[in-house]
Amino acid sequence: MLLTREEEKGLLGEYGNALAAAYRILVAIGEATDAEKLVPIKWAHVSGVNYNTIGDSGLEFLKEISRDGKVKVATSLNPMGFDRENLPDLSLEFIEKQMEITRAYSKLGVTPTFSCIPYEIMSLPNEGTQVSLAESNAAVLANSYLNLITNKESALSALASAITGKSPYSDLRIEENRNPKIKIVNELDLESELDYGLLGYFAGKTIQRSCTGICNISNVTEAWNMKSLAAGIGTSGSCGMFRLQELDTPMEKVNYGERERRETLDELNTSDDGQVITFGSPQLGMEELSKLQTLLQHKKFTKPCKVFCPKMVYCKAKKVGLIETLQRAGIDFISDACTCLTPLITKKNYDSIITNSVKASYYMKTSNKLSVALMSLKSIIKKYTKS
Repeated sequence: MLLTREEEKGLLGEYGNALAAAYRILVAIGEATDAEKLVPIKWAHVSGVNYNTIGDSGLEFLKEISRDGKVKVATSLNPMGFDRENLPDLSLEFIEKQMEITRAYSKLGVTPTFSCIPYEIMSLPNEGTQVSLAESNAAVLANSYLNLITNKESALSALASAITGKSPYSDLRIEENRNPKIKIVNELDLESELDYGLLGYFAGKTIQRSCTGICNISNVTEAWNMKSLAAGIGTSGSCGMFRLQELDTPMEKVNYGERERRETLDELNTSDDGQVITFGSPQLGMEELSKLQTLLQHKKFTKPCKVFCPKMVYCKAKKVGLIETLQRAGIDFISDACTCLTPLITKKNYDSIITNSVKASYYMKTSNKLSVALMSLKSIIKKYTKS
């Protein structure tokens, strides 16, 4: 892989240990993916924030790299393990180590968004801009719906890109790789965010390539549906992009009909009921909170209900009265964290949950070992509310 003279100096440590470490990461990735060079990026979104997932080794790495490292581009941050302003009943060790992680990122100059939907709260660069996004739903949505360019980055690669302002020119950064070779032919009427999530999960699991085509879906559907589609794709495989438009290029077709939907739902839906309702994986934005308010219409949940949303969204929703209205409906809000991999919803507290999120269902089953009742938002409100 060719490096510029400045990049070589950075790699050799002339500009500090952190920059050298970041370049070593990018060069290793570049060589593994046959990248010919590094290209500039304008925005990075880093994961590797939750102490549950990175542990002590991740914390020590962050403390080391933050000694002389600084990000060179606007950089947002994935959710952590709990709400900073509403501390849960967790061990003091967990809370302190989680806060050490946040301090390390702050020292690096990362914006503490604690959100998996940075595209809803950050100022986005111009269309066609190279970015580096580690959160899977954000990477897929950026490539497919927001007209940005990113690979499906890891926690390390996105952080290295944030520090260097560069990323290897490979995979989805190359235009020809952004054209699908296989397409999913949807045969169903998609009526809910869950339908889009299930289709996405099937597509991501079936098409283990950089990009997939998906036929028979309108590209003017609600943003929430696109978000669910992207989250499903990002959860189940390595695919980092979808294209909705019909393409004339001959390619292999895979049908998605009632049988495929049922099998996908059966894989993810492992319970008929749950002890707590969760919304927010990906976290909810203003559009979803408004829709939730509209659908509730003076109803109240009959089971505990937790909504995960970014702090910036929470504050905006509070100003316009959304939070108070939804709290009256029995909703508890949690900011800074996400349903997935949080220590707030575990086997210690619950045996099963109710959610409309394919992503939450997958991670709750595989990581938190909980059973999941998976159903659409409208179905949840119909079954678990009273007037």
